[in-house]
Amino acid sequence: MKQNPVKAALKAGKAQVGTWLSLGSVFAARVMARSGFPWLTVDLEHSPIDWSDAGLLFGAIADAGCVPLARVPRGDHDHIKRVLDAGAFGIVVPMVNTVEEAKAAVAAARYPPVGNRSIGGALHALNFNATAGDYFRHANDEILVVLQTESPEGVENAEAIYSLPGVDAIFVGPNDLTFQMRGSDGVDPSPQQLEAMLQRVLAAGKKTGTPVGLHVQTVEAVQKRIAEGWQFIALASELKMMLNDAQRMTAALDLKPPKGDLARY
Repeated sequence: MKQNPVKAALKAGKAQVGTWLSLGSVFAARVMARSGFPWLTVDLEHSPIDWSDAGLLFGAIADAGCVPLARVPRGDHDHIKRVLDAGAFGIVVPMVNTVEEAKAAVAAARYPPVGNRSIGGALHALNFNATAGDYFRHANDEILVVLQTESPEGVENAEAIYSLPGVDAIFVGPNDLTFQMRGSDGVDPSPQQLEAMLQRVLAAGKKTGTPVGLHVQTVEAVQKRIAEGWQFIALASELKMMLNDAQRMTAALDLKPPKGDLARY
């Protein structure tokens, strides 16, 4: 059975830089899986990707030797079970604010006796190049569980959440954290306030020994965050990369591209 090299690298303290897949295109996934990123996350939270297409994307990524991850719509048992049974090597769970929510997500990703994931499926074994029996025996060791800290409440509970057994890494979406930090007047926090919150996440990760990461938009930001100690880092998305290059070209040709971001990630 294949091992999960991203999980092993994070455990060894090595940074792992990947990207997000938002288009739901198998063609794009096959290309991106060969671009050099060690992992790709299929975004089922904010993209119109259905379960069947997700299974095809996980297979295309795994067959290329890359690690397929899935961001589930929320940390429900049925969502987590479905993406893992469809062949994802790990999950990214949004909006984990409490210890109880974290425990439920971890349990859903693990077979008994340490969790409550039910036995079934075949695509997972195919993607791990294993028999079903081997997968059921070893999946608990290889599935990567990444929980998202995206609110002040999540930051307040960070040490308690990050210390839980089975939490392999933490990931911050700065956009959601910014919106969750808005005051009653709807005003965004200042860049300094957001950065202070991010540094609290980083400090909690270092204190508990749990790898933490975040979403960034540039190579320079990746390098800066790795130097600070962040490990699980997402660089843009295939959609954002396409838009950035298209807008760069249309601007150079004076074709008046639209102002502002068409996609935040």
